[in-house]
Amino acid sequence: MINLTDENFEKEVSATNKLSLVDFYATWCEPCTMLAPVLEKLEKQFAGKIVLLKANVDDVPVAAGKFRVESIPMVVLFKDGKPLSAFTGFRPEESIKKWLEQMIKENLSEKPADDNKEVKDEFIKYSEEYAKKNGFNLNPDKKNVERVINGLFENEKKYGKKYCPCRRVTGNAEKDAKKICPCIWHKEEIAKDGKCFCGLFTK
Repeated sequence: MINLTDENFEKEVSATNKLSLVDFYATWCEPCTMLAPVLEKLEKQFAGKIVLLKANVDDVPVAAGKFRVESIPMVVLFKDGKPLSAFTGFRPEESIKKWLEQMIKENLSEKPADDNKEVKDEFIKYSEEYAKKNGFNLNPDKKNVERVINGLFENEKKYGKKYCPCRRVTGNAEKDAKKICPCIWHKEEIAKDGKCFCGLFTK
């Protein structure tokens, strides 16, 4: 298990071909203490597919701000250094296990031919035109764009809306509406970080 700092955060999260499970915690946080052994147990169960990284919020103020860690524990799952999904607060082992199984299936397993390819291609074209109209770009990294688009369509299938796959869907329609792509924060994030949170749009 690796302890993260702002200095090594991006390097360590990107340093594996597995999924990186980052546990944002604090030593004084009781739910964090309860969650830690659950995550450690699941890392062993999913050995070869996930790696657990610990991020004490006192040691990663920059990363905590970047990934909007407003309450802890917050667990963020990364692939190739990019956030896939997240949850906050303590969750039972079985709930986290099902979430990890789904994420592994979607992001590490071989996928069948996509029968929605034409629809997704149309959405990519729309996103490209939207970006151009607003003075930024669609991410030139095609793999990243494909990952985000797949997540958007998966959320549409699950929840009825194309919610950003890198943000937690709470079930509160009013709050979640802000997360429909393009989300309410994307322009601010592009101006500040050079890309939106999920990496679909860049400067």
